[in-house]
Amino acid sequence: MKKGSTLLLKLTLFVLAIPILIVCVYAFPVLVFDVIDQALAGETLAIVLLGFILIMYAAAIPYFLSLYQAFKLLLNIDKNRAFSAQSVISLKLIKKNAVLISLLFSMALPFIVVVARSDDTPGFILIGIIIVGASLVIGVFAAILEKLLWEAIELKRENELTI
Repeated sequence: MKKGSTLLLKLTLFVLAIPILIVCVYAFPVLVFDVIDQALAGETLAIVLLGFILIMYAAAIPYFLSLYQAFKLLLNIDKNRAFSAQSVISLKLIKKNAVLISLLFSMALPFIVVVARSDDTPGFILIGIIIVGASLVIGVFAAILEKLLWEAIELKRENELTI
């Protein structure tokens, strides 16, 4: 397969990584220090926001690990090793990370509800639910692809033995 055939997908992975990286490196640290100051002043909403921000930081780790595994998967496709055990491992890790992100955002939903009630923004709750659902869909999709890929590898092995 041509090396440029997955170039657009690789660029998309970088485009998906850049905003989250900017938020984690620049926006959240400023916000955390501000929220800590407010929490020390006794504001209860600041404590809730601090818990939400910590969960967001925790969710960034499996997010970046999933992007890395997707990049490795695209490299395997470029090297004509799409039907390999490495690809199955990458899909398995993407599945586990997607489920972990979904669990983390499920834990963040109570924090989101408190913030949404204080600001009177019900759309904020919907965004949290969409993130939980989207990461679950990605996890299920990765699980299905993992199973299909494993079956294709088994068929390939059987065909190599019969020829």
